[in-house]
This record gives sequence, C-alpha cells and structure tokens, in this order.
Amino acid sequence: MSKINKDILHDSLTKILAFADGQEIEKDGVTLKGKKRNFMETIDLQVTLKNYDPRKDKRFAGAFKLPEVPRPNMKVCVLGNDIDCEKAKELGYPFMSVDDLKKLNKNKKLVKNLASKYDAFVASQALIKQIPRLLPGLNRSGKFPTVIGAAESLDTRINAVKAEVKFQMKKVLCISVAVGNVGLDIEKNSTNIQIATNFLASLLKKNWQNIKVAYIKSTMGPSFMVYF
Repeated sequence: MSKINKDILHDSLTKILAFADGQEIEKDGVTLKGKKRNFMETIDLQVTLKNYDPRKDKRFAGAFKLPEVPRPNMKVCVLGNDIDCEKAKELGYPFMSVDDLKKLNKNKKLVKNLASKYDAFVASQALIKQIPRLLPGLNRSGKFPTVIGAAESLDTRINAVKAEVKFQMKKVLCISVAVGNVGLDIEKNSTNIQIATNFLASLLKKNWQNIKVAYIKSTMGPSFMVYF
C-alpha cells in the first residue's frame, strides 16, 4: 500500500498540470507563472534514499509496467532480421539489421553513440543471443534489448517497453525516473506515481523506511514534495 498522501499528491499534480498549461500557481507563498511548451513534458519521480551504502549494500534493479505510458515519444529501435526490420519500417519505427550491427565492427565508441541515440531497444529472439558479441558494452548503458516474444506483435512489445518504469541502484542515493506526463489527467498520473513508488519500495531492503524524501516535477516546472 502506498504511503504517499493522496491529498498532497492530488494538490501537487493539480499545480503541475496548471503550470504546464501556462497558468499561475502558488508554491511556498510565491506566485509562479507557467508556460505552455511545444513538446510533451514528462512528470518525473525524484527519490532520495536513506540508510543505504552504495559501496556495501547489494545493488537493486527492477522494471515494472505502468498502466499509462509516461513517455509516448520515447525512441525505441528495433534490432532484428529482415522480417522484423520490414515490420518496423511499416509501423514507422527505427530499425537496424544484423548487417547494420556488423558495420559497427564491435567498436565500443560507435556502440556508445548508438545507445545515446535511442531510449531503448527491442530485439527478436533469434538475434538476442548475438547482441553481447555484436554490441559490446550496450548492457553497461542500461539499454540491453527487450526480447520480442515469438507470438507477440512488434507494436505490443514496444508499447510495453514505453510503459515500463525502471529503478536501478547506482553510486548515488538519488533516483529520477519518468512516471507520467502533462497530457494525462490527475487520476492517471496519480495511479502511475503510486504504483511506481510502491514498486521501488518493494525493491529496497527495508521498503518505505529506506525512502527519505520523494518529489514530483514536470520537465520545465517546479518540484513538489509528496513524501517525507
């Protein structure tokens, strides 16, 4: 069960969406004037952990599919055989064939550039085992491809990837992930945020006791504390 206060979350989201719509909001006694942007702002969950030592404690990692897609414009590249690439082309997704990957010649700099170009990758079952050899270092970027199931449509797999929230313990105690966007209403954003924080708490050794503070903010807007 989420320990985030629903009223605080609702009030914070109301102000975030109003600010993104160009309206004025009050924050800490100060009036802030919002501005409409010409892109879809995400709503990020920013969490600071406590009672964790990144040097000693076991690092955690996990992914969970949210009900709503936080980043609909997320760039997902398809890695596959000729049939997969043809499907990707028909659906308008960027793609790379085995021959394209071989042209990178296992060059780690080129692989790093490829990883930075896209937000995520998906790959066919036939190709997934070759990825570590063809793209050395891709796993280190945290973008190892998700497998496209044999009976699964490409659209279904990519939409599932776009809806995933991933948490990973690194060298710092601060975590920031996209959990919603200003195109969703308060209820849908609220559900995504509560599910995401519950999932993060489930990954921690002492659950909610390891969460020091949590904020939410839009890409260009101010942050609001929703848990402390």
